[in-house]
Amino acid sequence: MMVNQSTAVMLAVGSAAATAFVGYCVYFDRKRRSAPDFKKKLREKRLKRTNQQQSKSSADYKIPKLDNPQAIQEYFLSEVQLGEELLNTGDLEAASEHLANSVIVCGQPQQMLSVMQ
Repeated sequence: MMVNQSTAVMLAVGSAAATAFVGYCVYFDRKRRSAPDFKKKLREKRLKRTNQQQSKSSADYKIPKLDNPQAIQEYFLSEVQLGEELLNTGDLEAASEHLANSVIVCGQPQQMLSVMQ
């Protein structure tokens, strides 16, 4: 099987470029990890992200008082609608949170879950 000379050259250039790229990635990762404050920055970044998620999740959802059926029904419908809209846009995590909130205040959660399936 004869390989065309231009094909061999392209293959060699592509292999060299791929090797150089992987080598650079390994070098950069080693340099980044050997930085003296890498672990400290990583912990701070993770802590900041978890604090933001916790404050977001606790502040966004205000379930109405359960003794007011009108408020519960409005909350239920708005949560279902928002959950469906988020599903259509592809934000599955937020959609599942809103749908879970609607199941929490639903009078018959088993029937609602079977309808959703």
